[in-house]
Amino acid sequence: MKYGRQDIQKKKRNMTAEKIEQKAGMTLERLLILISVTILVGLVCGGYGIMQGLIKSAPDITDLSTAPSESATYIYDANGKQLQKLTAPTSNRTPVSISQVPEDLQHAVVAIEDERFYEHNGIDVRGILRAFVVGITGGSFSEGASTITQQLLKNSVFTDWVSESTLVESFKRKFQEQYLAMELEKDMEKTYSKQQTKQKILGDYLNTINLGAGTYGVQAAAKRYFNKDVSELTLSECTVIAGITQNPTGYNPITNPDANAKRRKKVLNAMLEQGYISESAYQEALSDDVYSRIQETASETDDNGIYSYYTDAMIEQILEDLVKEKGYSSTQASHALYSGGLRIYSVQDAAIQQICDEEFANADNYPAETLIGLDYALSIQKASGETIHYGSNDVQAYFEEQDGSFNMMFYDEDTARSYAEQFKSAMTGENDTVLGERISLVPQPQASVVVIDQSTGYVKAIVGGRGSKEASLTLNRATSTRRQPGSTFKPIAVYAPALESGGKTLASVYDNAPYQYESGTELKNWDSDYGYSGLETIHTALMKSVNVVAVKVLTELTPQVGLDYLERLGITTLYDQDTDSNGNVLTDAYQPLALGGVTDGVVNLELTAAYAALANGGNYIKPKFYSRIEDSNGSVILDNTSEQTQVFSAATSYLITKAMEDVVRNPLGTAYNMINLGDMPVAGKTGTTDSAKDIWFEGYTPYYTCGVWGGYDNNDALPDSDVSYSRYAKVLWNAIMTRIHSELPVTDFVQPEGITTAQICKKSGKLAVAGLCDNDPRGSQVMTEYFKEGTVPTESCDVHVSAKICNQTGKLASSTCPSTTTKVYIRRPDGSTGTTDDSNYAAPTETCPGHGSAIKIEGSSEKQSESDPQDGVIDIGGIDLSSGSSGNVVEDNADNGNTSFENIPSDEYYDDGIIRIY
Repeated sequence: MKYGRQDIQKKKRNMTAEKIEQKAGMTLERLLILISVTILVGLVCGGYGIMQGLIKSAPDITDLSTAPSESATYIYDANGKQLQKLTAPTSNRTPVSISQVPEDLQHAVVAIEDERFYEHNGIDVRGILRAFVVGITGGSFSEGASTITQQLLKNSVFTDWVSESTLVESFKRKFQEQYLAMELEKDMEKTYSKQQTKQKILGDYLNTINLGAGTYGVQAAAKRYFNKDVSELTLSECTVIAGITQNPTGYNPITNPDANAKRRKKVLNAMLEQGYISESAYQEALSDDVYSRIQETASETDDNGIYSYYTDAMIEQILEDLVKEKGYSSTQASHALYSGGLRIYSVQDAAIQQICDEEFANADNYPAETLIGLDYALSIQKASGETIHYGSNDVQAYFEEQDGSFNMMFYDEDTARSYAEQFKSAMTGENDTVLGERISLVPQPQASVVVIDQSTGYVKAIVGGRGSKEASLTLNRATSTRRQPGSTFKPIAVYAPALESGGKTLASVYDNAPYQYESGTELKNWDSDYGYSGLETIHTALMKSVNVVAVKVLTELTPQVGLDYLERLGITTLYDQDTDSNGNVLTDAYQPLALGGVTDGVVNLELTAAYAALANGGNYIKPKFYSRIEDSNGSVILDNTSEQTQVFSAATSYLITKAMEDVVRNPLGTAYNMINLGDMPVAGKTGTTDSAKDIWFEGYTPYYTCGVWGGYDNNDALPDSDVSYSRYAKVLWNAIMTRIHSELPVTDFVQPEGITTAQICKKSGKLAVAGLCDNDPRGSQVMTEYFKEGTVPTESCDVHVSAKICNQTGKLASSTCPSTTTKVYIRRPDGSTGTTDDSNYAAPTETCPGHGSAIKIEGSSEKQSESDPQDGVIDIGGIDLSSGSSGNVVEDNADNGNTSFENIPSDEYYDDGIIRIY
């Protein structure tokens, strides 16, 4: 051993190096431990933070409803029979309580979806581990481990989850789902027992699951596949529905029965293994030919999904009411309607609706020549990338340049389609792409009908057009199309207001004579080819639809008053000092209002409701398509109880009704021989606009009010060469109302108190005078008129006058006329102008100049020649005329005793020796 200085220093160096190495090694180890601990703590803290973040960002379930958030809305009739279902894509469900769900269905779902459902606390740890192991060994994590509680949350809470395209997104949703599942069950068990908690969760799950074919929840599925209540399902049927949940499209028993059958067998196996069913029940269910029943049910219950015109109108009214009455936004209203689980009670009458549908489909009710109207839409993406949309107006404009008479109507469907193809070809370039097109072929002329129970305002039936309905919520001519009302406005805008507040009676008289509007434009009657009828009462003018009288009455009343009444009767399409986008003031308060001349027209629904007010004693009720709406709990959220507004008195309404009865039953009425319900009374009014672009009949019985419109959609005039065009609205009305009333007992319109009658003259409107008014040359002008008490005229007729007429001259007789006749004439009112029918029966204004004495010529037996003398003067000589014949002496020659007379009729020179000198 060496202990030299060098050796000692070397040894020191070696020892120092070893210590440094040892120390460095210990430091590195500690550092690695420290780093590992730090990382671990970081991971734990980070993980904890992430988990806390996920927990904090998890959806709030404190107010999680025990009912699904979205449910189908159902429409029921007055007797509670289900008519139709309104659904959003995810709301075709009908919630039921768990007690209504058969145990077989409960067990089937638990067995196949979550076999330890009744044991776990919201998550199935064994299921999670199993899924993990399967994922590791199989390389795919496709096997699910979600419990029923988790799936309920997924259906009810995580409805806005967009996608799980990444592992992070999938982990986030799954973690929150599991956490909330445990929290939900823990919170519910604070109030309920574990068994009750499980039942509530299972019940909510069964009401939310997607079960294919657009159904959500077991009740909707039971109705869709078996057309029965869920409580009535058999074991076999229960397993069909339970098997759908994993893949609603792939296991749809209608479209994929074989796949569902395999899944159904798996469900039955799980139920048998878990002890829910016996072997015999298992075998019986397997042998059941359940899929044949499903196909049969599907064929019976499938429809095209297109809403009827009535449902369209009801939806529109409900959305409007939810906004107006409940304060909803339009979006909220739509969600409530389609996804709120509402119960809507319709007031539609199925029998009346069927009558309307059948008569509208009956070709015999229309003109023989039916044209085809073309409605076309086309979307094209040009080669440049620009997208252009074309509509029917573009088609019209394109072909109008080639043919000014083109009107989008054709004699057959093939021709209509060929024009659509021509237009598409013309608009599509070589490199353009047709994105889509829609072609609709509509029979023309068109029509619409509305039937209302006037006592309630309930709309019993509507049809919005003839021909097949091709889509929901489309053009409804009964509720949305605005057309000119023509003379249907006369009772409600002119005559009823005149009787109500204008001091007029049905006997008030106006002269139907040439007349001009205040603008100077000549006003013509619809029957102007026959001239003017002269004096007419309001009653007869309404019956015959005399334009001149209607305008004269409204002018006295003022158009503004007429407009005010129309608005009170629910006509909302009129302008009353409204301002357009250009600042122009618009109003329909002008003279043509009397004849239905308005800016935008009216809709049939509103016009029929206005007539229903007359039928209802003057009380207007806004037309209603439903009586009430309940929420999913049965609470009424909208009560559509009829609210009445008194527009006219009962007396005024009755008087107008009596006058309109004559429109139908009087030979001079405009609907005579066209409207006839036998002994059932009918009151109504025709309406025809210029060139017959619109034809109407609005009428009512003691039971119902019905309005029918007819015309071309493009507003072309109906042909005037065929009367069937001008009459088919009345034909439809009569056909429909005849069938509606076929078994109803005949009853009359109820006469209110304060009504009396009097015999009046139709030409003066005053009390009739015997011997005068009943001796009018055109026939008796006496009629029984109805009045409000206190308004019966007190004066007698002063229009009819009698006069003695000289039979020889036809002038008013003088005292010397040897032969006269008493006749009855008309005295036209002071200031009358123009020629009317009364002009032909006016009394003569000139009086006969008188007659001389008859002179007997003694000794004369021969008749003097008519040609002697040639100057027409007969010379009679030797006769003393001093006793005085009349002053017809032309020449008196005293020198020769001859006196000359003129104007002696040639056949009266001599007659039994008498010559008569005038």
